[in-house]
Amino acid sequence: MVVNKPTIMIYSHQPDEDFLREICAGIEEEGVLYQISSREGDLDTLAFEAAKASMLGCGIGISGIRIAMQMQRLPKGKNVFEICNPRFWQCRNLGANSARAIKKMPFKPVTGDEKL
Repeated sequence: MVVNKPTIMIYSHQPDEDFLREICAGIEEEGVLYQISSREGDLDTLAFEAAKASMLGCGIGISGIRIAMQMQRLPKGKNVFEICNPRFWQCRNLGANSARAIKKMPFKPVTGDEKL
C-alpha cells in the first residue's frame, strides 16, 4: 500500500539549483514537508499540476530562473506568486509563503529591491 504524505509539491524543469535549494529551505523553516519532481512543461503548467497533486493544495513550479506558487482551485495561470530571476531571499520567502498559505499565516514579502 502506498501512503502519500501531506507535502508541498515542487515540479521543476531544468531549475536553477541554488534557487531550488533556497525554496526548500524556506519550506523547511516553516516545518512543512515537500517533494521535488522533475517534469516537462511551461511554468504555469508546472505550478498548476504541482498544486493539484499536493494533498495540502499548494504547489510550486520552477523552470530555469522562473518560479511560481499556485494553490488548488485557482485557475491555471493565476499564480499566487510569480518571480523571474529572483534573489535568494525572494526564493526563500516564496518557499516559506507556500507553507504559510497552508498554515493560514501572513505572507513574507517576495517583491521589492531589498529584504524587508
